[in-house]
Amino acid sequence: MSWLEVIETFSFNLAKLGETILEALGVICIFIGIIVTARLTLKILKHRHRIVLPFIQIRLKFGLWLALALEFQLGADILSTAIAPTNEALIRLSVIAIIRTFLNYFLNKEMEAQLEFREKAIAHNYPPLYMLDSPLDFMEIPKDAPLPPPSSHD
Repeated sequence: MSWLEVIETFSFNLAKLGETILEALGVICIFIGIIVTARLTLKILKHRHRIVLPFIQIRLKFGLWLALALEFQLGADILSTAIAPTNEALIRLSVIAIIRTFLNYFLNKEMEAQLEFREKAIAHNYPPLYMLDSPLDFMEIPKDAPLPPPSSHD
């Protein structure tokens, strides 16, 4: 076996290892996303009277994990396509890239809308949203947060 074949075999095996690791990381991200989202949902149900628009916030939390998983999947598909570029692999790579791009675009739009909503709530001194510091953890509710003022239509 010549040194060129050794390098080619090593590169192929390294790419296969990288592909497997990236695919595993994608699956792990999805499971972590499910757990984090379920935990958030339980927290929302527990503090339901203190939360505004929980469905969007739950979707955003899970969507962020899905977007991360798609990033890993895209990396795995790039490696797979680099070592064995078939038409099927190229189509799969294209579809995942398109899905990831659209998902990230719409997640960013929804995050911007949520942050704008949060800033308006802060400007109007709405306590549950005013208490929250991080734009990515806008659902974390401190245990000592005051209840919102009673609504006139409850």
